[in-house]
Amino acid sequence: MQWLPISQQRYRLAEGPFWDARDRTLYWADIAGRLACRLGPDGYRQWQLTEPVSAFIPCASGDALLTLASGVYRLDPNASEAEPTRFCVADATPGNRANEARCDARGRLWLGTMQNNIAEDGGDIPVTQRSGGLFRIDPDGSVTQLLSDLGIVNTLLWNEAGDRVICGDTLDESLYSHGITNDGRLVDRQAWAGPHPRGVPDGSAMDSEGYVWNARWGGRCLLRFAPDGCLDRVVELPVSHPTSCVFGGPSLTHLYVTSATPSEAANDLDGAVLTADVGIVGLPCTGFAG
Repeated sequence: MQWLPISQQRYRLAEGPFWDARDRTLYWADIAGRLACRLGPDGYRQWQLTEPVSAFIPCASGDALLTLASGVYRLDPNASEAEPTRFCVADATPGNRANEARCDARGRLWLGTMQNNIAEDGGDIPVTQRSGGLFRIDPDGSVTQLLSDLGIVNTLLWNEAGDRVICGDTLDESLYSHGITNDGRLVDRQAWAGPHPRGVPDGSAMDSEGYVWNARWGGRCLLRFAPDGCLDRVVELPVSHPTSCVFGGPSLTHLYVTSATPSEAANDLDGAVLTADVGIVGLPCTGFAG
């Protein structure tokens, strides 16, 4: 398996990749660099923002959502300058910021938050509080809090039936499975995949077989887990701190992996967005329905 960078650009903390199959465009964010990025048939564009941004997700209405520290915003991707307008505030906890963000099959945004760990200069701040939460934002902008007292929310994936969600907490070094009730509450939390020597869990993608490809922060790899949470394989990567991944490409067999450039960066690919054809079809991304 040959991993190649999609460009020469390197990012401080690339995250939240999203593949828009409609126009074959990859979206992602650089949290510490405060960038919203897009690469498609019309070339590469980036928007400079004034605060950390963790996800950049296209909407059915034609604009895109940005998950910023101060709230969820809308951005016109055709605008020459970044002039986002606030859509809603999911987490009003002082000192928190947005982290993991994905849409479920109904196009509702699920957003995990955490204690802000990024200084004004982009440096690291230790995470000392479990102040994070998990929120659902519906297309009309209404917000429902689903979980509280979380450390670092990472990974949001749903089973085919849509009645369970896999959600990780990096501070626990674990991924959990939660049942989803008919009225949208989360119940029956179960440990799904626990600590592993190869790094700690960050973002993930799911393939058409129901297997989860989990980026391992500090582990230089992805771990592919079977639907029951058992380890299937280790996929080595040429970056030290992969952050997330998503399936894309014309046949959804290409995996795109975002990564970070930590202070102890070990090679010139750290901070790159990588891609490889893994020979397995992935599940498509769902954009925001609003």
